[in-house]
Amino acid sequence: MLRNPVLKRSVFSISFGLLALAGLAAMILPLMLRPVRAHERNGELHVTKNCSAWTLDNGAFCTIKSSNLPEIEVGSQVLYAQAPVGCDNGGTPYPCTAPLPTPEGGYILVDSSAVLYVGTGNWAVGRCTLDNTGNSGLCTFSDGIGPLTGFRARVLVSSTDGVNYQWNGTYSFRPEEH
Repeated sequence: MLRNPVLKRSVFSISFGLLALAGLAAMILPLMLRPVRAHERNGELHVTKNCSAWTLDNGAFCTIKSSNLPEIEVGSQVLYAQAPVGCDNGGTPYPCTAPLPTPEGGYILVDSSAVLYVGTGNWAVGRCTLDNTGNSGLCTFSDGIGPLTGFRARVLVSSTDGVNYQWNGTYSFRPEEH
């Protein structure tokens, strides 16, 4: 047992200091061990698009009119791989699919693979689904190439006129680790 008060204080100070240092290391070490991703970032995504050129055929597209994300440039296109369900496509070789009924008696209008095409070597892949009003839905994107490498997004789709649409949601860039 230590009887010298100065020695007791020194032992206590050293012990307290070591305990504080161990606590600090416990907080910092997990951050240091986390893989560093040079371009990892995320945020809110707000895009407007015009679909006046939309047709009922495969390859229908909408044009981006505004975006808060520099990688999604004005003039980019969203290309849709499947024709809307239950459509009359004029006998083209791409058949329309049967509507997907909902419990309320409605149906899903569009359920299509989508490509967010900014330019050659710069695009992302995803899927978009719209309800039978054609005015609300969901689009998700899972990856891309070029500046859109690692792009992920989940956006709610809305429209008041069936021609101009808004995407509001979140995005992230998580480039693959090599």
